[in-house]
Amino acid sequence: MVKKRVLAFGKFDGIHPGHLYYLEQAKKFGKELIVVIARDKRIEKIKRKKPVLKEKERKKLVEALKPVDKTVLGKEKDSVFEILRKLKPEVIVLGYDQKPGKKKTEEKIKKMKLKIKVKKVKAFNSKRFKSSKLKKEIIKRESR
Repeated sequence: MVKKRVLAFGKFDGIHPGHLYYLEQAKKFGKELIVVIARDKRIEKIKRKKPVLKEKERKKLVEALKPVDKTVLGKEKDSVFEILRKLKPEVIVLGYDQKPGKKKTEEKIKKMKLKIKVKKVKAFNSKRFKSSKLKKEIIKRESR
């Protein structure tokens, strides 16, 4: 039996049921699930604010989740796609709202001359379990 390596990406700045759903679904595409955790500096660059939890704390939390076999910290400076050459996954699984989307990810993989399938997971109650919405709710509760 061929052992398929699956790769999932994320910030995971506060784990919620949507994250767990995403990782459980990703694991269904193979035998080994490796999760790439976004670096603090990348989050600051993209979101223009610091993550609530430091990268090593987020990595430790994700490592403890049942579907996850291994975690690695992403790249700080290079393209996020460069990690594909090192980890050699057969499948990449994207969350419903991850950027770049499925089509752009497939285009980049093709340009890199890699053979990796890209799958996308549907949302799990995104009206309730979306990190940005949960953070706003926490801030709102704390200000009361």
